[in-house]
Amino acid sequence: MAFSDWYADAKEHVREDGWSGAKEAAYEFYIGMFRQSGRVWNYGTPIYEHDWDVFVVLDACRADLMAEVADEYDFVDTTTTYSVGSSSGEWIQKNFVWGGDDEEVARTDYVTANPYSDRHLDAGDFGLLDEVWRYAFDEEVRTIPADSVTDRAITVHRERDPEYMVVHYMQPHHPFVENPLDEGLPLRQFGNTPWDDVWDKLRKGRVDRDEVWTGYRNNLRYVLDSVETLLESIDAERVLISADHANLLGEFGLYAHPSYVPIPALKRVPLCETTASDTGEYEPADVKERAEESASVEEKLQHLGYKT
Repeated sequence: MAFSDWYADAKEHVREDGWSGAKEAAYEFYIGMFRQSGRVWNYGTPIYEHDWDVFVVLDACRADLMAEVADEYDFVDTTTTYSVGSSSGEWIQKNFVWGGDDEEVARTDYVTANPYSDRHLDAGDFGLLDEVWRYAFDEEVRTIPADSVTDRAITVHRERDPEYMVVHYMQPHHPFVENPLDEGLPLRQFGNTPWDDVWDKLRKGRVDRDEVWTGYRNNLRYVLDSVETLLESIDAERVLISADHANLLGEFGLYAHPSYVPIPALKRVPLCETTASDTGEYEPADVKERAEESASVEEKLQHLGYKT
């Protein structure tokens, strides 16, 4: 965001909300300073520099969060790496658009619940781009269920046996399935619709940190249970389980996962290496057939906060 844009937004904040609006504008300016450094100081390892057949992406997963559940899953450990991005959009572009090898991307099937694919990716660049969010959004939990992603990934892998497959879940990113703690991810419009997700509530002291961490951790368990099904339903010699970025909970006074913010706590993510072996016991649901088109694509994107 250019300074002139920030200034215009700041005036609107103050006009609409007075002192609280001024504080929000100051917070945005503070984030902007980190973003300026992040556009210069770029670090992290692109996914194609790792060796893998299947790359599982857990959205917004902190390394220390993964460490807390490592003893509960045979395929989880405490190995970490640094992501190339601090947000999903940045991660997608740096891995597949700006930094990815075109030939490797073309040999990749990407099964994704993350709607940033709509903004940044061209299906023709991939072996397959399966945007699960387009047809498997669940209105009750206001997100894309992990099992829908798993079922599609299993179906695609069994039918196509791709050289590379990336499976991008939406969890542990909020809303937390068991205990949402917010009303979803509203459309961000300065001076009109306030950003009031769980991380903003935590920043403003409106929710308890321990309750948020518990919901966050349970959301990780929720998706890892589904990942376990994936690993028992496909054949892959080397599977990496990582994240597109982490999530800030007050480090340097920041929360959530703003783009181009090079704080290590935000870019340090898990990197668990395992294998997958298809037992043949699990039969995935036909997610596309089962899904009801109860909302337009635009409405789904707005629920998830990815359209402005």
